Amino acid sequence: MIISKNELFNIMDGSYHDPHHLLGMHILGDGAGLVVRTWDPGAKEISLLCTESGDSFNMVCINNKGFFELVLPCRLSPFSYRLHSRYDGGEREWVDPYVFLPSINNTELTAFNEGWERRPFDKLGAIPKLHQGTSGVSFVVWAPSAKSVHLVGDFNHWNHYALPMRSLGSSGCRELFVPHAKIGDKYKFRILGSDGVLREKADPFGWRFEPPPGNSSIIDDRSLQRSSILRTKPKNPRALPISIYEMHLSSWRFHPTENRPLSFLELARELPDYLVKLGFTHVEFLPLNEYPFDPSWGYQVTGYYAPTHRFGPPEDLFQLIEALQTAGIGVIIDWVPAHFPSDEFALSRFDGTCLFEHEDPRKGMHAEWGTLCFNYDRPEVRSFLIGSAIAWMDRFGIDGFRVDAVASMLYLDYARKDGEWCPNQFGGNENFEAIDFLKQFNHAIHEEYPEVISIAEESTSFPQITKPPFMGGLGFDLKWNMGWMHDVLGYFSSDPNHRTSKHDNLTFGAIYQFSENFVQAFSHDEVVHGKGSLVNKMNLAYEEDRIANLRALLALQWTWPGKKTLFMGCEFGQWKEWDYQAALDWQLLEFPNHQGLCNLISDLNALYQKHPTWAESDHDGTKFKWIDCNDAGGQTLSFLKFGNYPNDTLLVACNFSDSLKHRDWGCPHSGMWEVILDTDSPNYSGHGAAGSTRFESFAEPRNNQPNGLSFAVNRWSIRILSLVADQN
Repeated sequence: MIISKNELFNIMDGSYHDPHHLLGMHILGDGAGLVVRTWDPGAKEISLLCTESGDSFNMVCINNKGFFELVLPCRLSPFSYRLHSRYDGGEREWVDPYVFLPSINNTELTAFNEGWERRPFDKLGAIPKLHQGTSGVSFVVWAPSAKSVHLVGDFNHWNHYALPMRSLGSSGCRELFVPHAKIGDKYKFRILGSDGVLREKADPFGWRFEPPPGNSSIIDDRSLQRSSILRTKPKNPRALPISIYEMHLSSWRFHPTENRPLSFLELARELPDYLVKLGFTHVEFLPLNEYPFDPSWGYQVTGYYAPTHRFGPPEDLFQLIEALQTAGIGVIIDWVPAHFPSDEFALSRFDGTCLFEHEDPRKGMHAEWGTLCFNYDRPEVRSFLIGSAIAWMDRFGIDGFRVDAVASMLYLDYARKDGEWCPNQFGGNENFEAIDFLKQFNHAIHEEYPEVISIAEESTSFPQITKPPFMGGLGFDLKWNMGWMHDVLGYFSSDPNHRTSKHDNLTFGAIYQFSENFVQAFSHDEVVHGKGSLVNKMNLAYEEDRIANLRALLALQWTWPGKKTLFMGCEFGQWKEWDYQAALDWQLLEFPNHQGLCNLISDLNALYQKHPTWAESDHDGTKFKWIDCNDAGGQTLSFLKFGNYPNDTLLVACNFSDSLKHRDWGCPHSGMWEVILDTDSPNYSGHGAAGSTRFESFAEPRNNQPNGLSFAVNRWSIRILSLVADQN
């Protein structure tokens, strides 16, 4: 035996940093021949077969754990060979993984280690490839502090010790090319951590995962991409009509005869038509990444590069996205870089250290959610996260991201009490590492795909969320307007007899409306956890009145400056609060009040897309002006939205009281005005009580406007008017 016992044992326990140095074929130290070593636990006999000559040589067992050696003193040049193993229960012929040079080198990993690699998935993970003329799979995993890493999977019958991985030096990565691994095989990394704990880990860069209770990664076909990615020329989202339908795939609609959610393919047949009928421009999916815990709704991600298994294979998701985009619907996904779960098989203490998360729990834990926080100061973590976003764009051609829980990233003291957080180097609560990461993320995705939209869920007044990084901003295109949402819902959920005292809830948002590029959003968070459905927030005794108030609320949302987001079920007045385990109550559409809400959404979206004023003025404070914002006692509200021409002007008159209001309203232009939408219309199951729909202005100032209009607005409704003929 040429190999020492220490080397032998170090190979078997995985602690030898370069198993390829001892395993495989090597020239003897004196140059007088070749030695071949292999390790196949469980093998009773192993023969070496020369590929060219067909010669066969019996290898010598030098350890009863399955370690074999063959010395060929007559051979001076390495040659191609295969191995034939015999076991008590069978036999196999195989190519030795340890004859291959590294499938990747340190230089190729430099950008990953420095935090600038945008496509680390091309280097790390399980990548089927042709290497040294042989088909197989390259496995690379980042585990710099691991004492040993073994690869286990279907391709080695889940033998815990047979495939130790080679260390790639300063990169902190381990590598192994396995010629007999194939697409569809399940696998894990068996990591002996620096803490002495042995863990089986799923691949952080895994392209696909098996369903629970299993958690293995699955080798996937990296060449499989969407057949066509419908990209358009870059457009400025500020000027576009953007109305987003937010949905949770598991609870949208169930199969008619099977008690299960619709699959990707079934959704591809139903969802585009539904969204086109309602007039939405985009759909936003709650996280589609792989996740193990259903009650997390997808927000506790374990597979940042893999779509969830729940609705079909990735290729079926391709078809869903393509069907939506072909129908003119942009696809936005929820993306979760703020935290991740502590599941043993995933990212937590990956190599025995806090590799992806902070070691200090004051930075590394979200006690409120029971999850872990990414260490944004670590370059490899930045590469990992940004690579995930790029992969979703490359692979699936998505149109945008809604980034979850941005506020929790920006502040070191978020949801933490005194003593539970540590300040930054200046003594403040800003998380500079997270701020820099978000800037890098937005710069990267927009440089790669300028047409892609990024949206921040950010609930504070942190400045310049939607300003570009070169101006000191975070670089998001849009930001959810959480303040407006809370204020307006506070008004509509109050007792109508007490709304007078809450009038400021309707008007305060105008003070800061144009400080960011806002999205007015009524999301899933507002219809769950005991908060009740959107229609049931309307604090009124009768169902008809609640629905009338909801119609007014939605019309206010659509006419207020900013883009729009509405959670599924709100479009038809779901009475029950959202249940992630149950389908929406689609039978409600059999009732006129509920179908009327859908009709209203469809008409609001049609006006929003067809009338240039609405989208163009979403983020332009010069094109919004109050008519009367002070009528607290009358519970009315009125404002103007201006376009480039007088005929683009819209007048919005709101009556949130319980009685019809007939009054004079100021208007900027003389001429004939026409009601283009009335939430009390019979088309929406209203009463049409306000009467006439065309009005001639009169030349008397009203509400600081040069002209006036006299018309009625029914209780709990909104009328939108447009100038028909300009007489100036």
